Amino acid sequence: MSIPNANSPISESPVAVWSQSDASIAKVTLIGAVNVYSLGGVWTQIRQSQDIWLKQGDAKTKSLVFDATQVASLDGAGIAFLIGVQEAQSTSGAKFELVGLDSRYQPLLNEFNPISNLFPVPAVKPQRSFVVSTGMAVQNLLDDVRGLITFAGHLASDLLWSLRNPKQVRWGDFVNAAVEAGLAALPIVGLVAFLIGVILSFQAAIGMQQFGAVSFVGPLAALGIVREMGPLITAILLAGRSSAAFAAEIGTMTVNSEVDALVSGGLSPIRFLVVPRVLAGILVAPVLTLFADIVSIIASMFTMLIYGIPFINFWNGMLSAVDLEDIGSGLVKATLFGVVIAAVGCLRGMQTGTGAAAVGISATRAVVSSIVMIVVVDGIFAFISYKTGF
Repeated sequence: MSIPNANSPISESPVAVWSQSDASIAKVTLIGAVNVYSLGGVWTQIRQSQDIWLKQGDAKTKSLVFDATQVASLDGAGIAFLIGVQEAQSTSGAKFELVGLDSRYQPLLNEFNPISNLFPVPAVKPQRSFVVSTGMAVQNLLDDVRGLITFAGHLASDLLWSLRNPKQVRWGDFVNAAVEAGLAALPIVGLVAFLIGVILSFQAAIGMQQFGAVSFVGPLAALGIVREMGPLITAILLAGRSSAAFAAEIGTMTVNSEVDALVSGGLSPIRFLVVPRVLAGILVAPVLTLFADIVSIIASMFTMLIYGIPFINFWNGMLSAVDLEDIGSGLVKATLFGVVIAAVGCLRGMQTGTGAAAVGISATRAVVSSIVMIVVVDGIFAFISYKTGF
């Protein structure tokens, strides 16, 4: 007759047996070597039988006896099995009784006492009322506006410092930022500007053709492009491209504590990081806008050929409707957009938190905030233009 091996993966008979004497009393009997190998086939069966039994009638009147009298050896898996059965009883409010466990296994069991610590109750997050949620949203908005105003003050002061001390400005960073935000953005700006010129002319011609006024489409499209569509489309593209890039660059430096190192070294992060990028935004925004205006107007000229409007007629109509003041108004607006886009991107980068997702969150916030600020600045500029005629 062979002696069972405690480490054998196969057991001739189940090491755990479920039995019920009546509907309210059940028993789990452990037999022989109870280890990770022998429990593999019966653990799930015992727990399923226990769950079915607890669901029949009132669980609080049920009592389970866990008999370990016939245990030859017991490892950590056996203790885990015992704890799982006991936890199921406690959760349902039923009784549990452990009998016959050898004293040599008590220290191992006591390591998991109290067992309730192994199964913490999930914390229920309290639901905020509408008033509390609204108040928190308003508070966050006020904090964001306060931070924006403070940053704008520091930036204005350091821009004046850069005018007084041009040799101390990091012109290398300025050139790199201008190339990345300007030259690298020419293809996408040109493509979108061309499509805007074609679509705007087509849509306007469809309506104007009903009144026999197709010849006015060119001047109107050119005026709308140089005053509004050119600066606005360029600003939105820069917000999605350059503002996010600035936020990601400075945000990565913030996460890596490089910005803190600048402060510890006595250097101003705004002068060191923000001023060159804002100066680059001031330079490239009107240049890209002028490029977008030219591409859109050319696209509109080719589009109007479909409706029988020659280039010379389009050109003469455009000269009669668009003057230097209109072009200057659009370029001034584009310059303001460039300041806003670069500054907001740098601000969100410096506000980056910690963690793997912090840089992505900052880039997203930079794009959203830049577009919102573009709309605000555009509205203010439209009101000023209405009052002053500029």
